[in-house]
Amino acid sequence: MKFLADECCDTGLVTSLRKDGHDVLYILEKKPGISDDEVLLDAYNEGRILLTEDKDFGGLVYRLKKPSKGIILIRMDVKKRQMKWFRLKKLIEDYAERLPGHFVVIDSHKFRFRPLLFLL
Repeated sequence: MKFLADECCDTGLVTSLRKDGHDVLYILEKKPGISDDEVLLDAYNEGRILLTEDKDFGGLVYRLKKPSKGIILIRMDVKKRQMKWFRLKKLIEDYAERLPGHFVVIDSHKFRFRPLLFLL
């Protein structure tokens, strides 16, 4: 799959995704410091699922109706950081076909899917 990882994402996740064969662009390597609007637009224009740990993207796609191909928001307690890769890998393995067109929240126990309303 094609992902764009926001700069707030754990570098270990980016490395693990790449080792698993995914095409991942990392804002921290590409354009550090750009705005959330620019991150979202880059992901959309490049046809990538946005991977983030920043819940502000929900406001951009739902309140401001910004287009997106898909967003994965990782919401894990700091004490459970070691679970991030395990949970993300499980999500991709079990639900890859559902990721486009959805805002997905990952936590340590479940995945929540919410359709994106403004895809263009």
